[in-house]
Amino acid sequence: GVVVFPSKKLQDLANSYRKRYDPHYALITPHMTLKGVFEANDTEIEELSTRISNVAKRHKPFLLHTTGVSSFAPITNAIYFKVVKTDAITSLHEDLQGDESDITEEYVFVPHITVAQKMVSGEHDDIFGQLRMVGMDHEETIDRLHLLYQLDDGSWTVYETFRLTGAN
Repeated sequence: GVVVFPSKKLQDLANSYRKRYDPHYALITPHMTLKGVFEANDTEIEELSTRISNVAKRHKPFLLHTTGVSSFAPITNAIYFKVVKTDAITSLHEDLQGDESDITEEYVFVPHITVAQKMVSGEHDDIFGQLRMVGMDHEETIDRLHLLYQLDDGSWTVYETFRLTGAN
């Protein structure tokens, strides 16, 4: 997948909930996904890395603005920090889809940072009610993309990092 990692401050806030309510807490750092999970062999990953590098050169750093807490229920019992969907984020997401942009994605792109998931409905409703009362208004500039890969133990690690330069 291709993600952006928010600042340590926002990661720490997300992790304060994730350690209790997200079974993936130990597997991946809090992030916003720009290109979902896919499979690639060694040759494909090199080609993809070059393509992502070119995308990063076309896009400038962007503002990540979280404005509250929301949920994907009833589709899935996931709770997340809402990220304002800007033209810059949408354009970057679409550019990363590349030739696959005509393939229908499993879900509509909703920029977010997951803080809780895989809960039973009663627990979801309780936690969601509590988190909605937490005020959230955080802004920061994101200037890097990260291509991740999944290890055999299920954890995710960075394969390569790309700086958003907007040079091209």
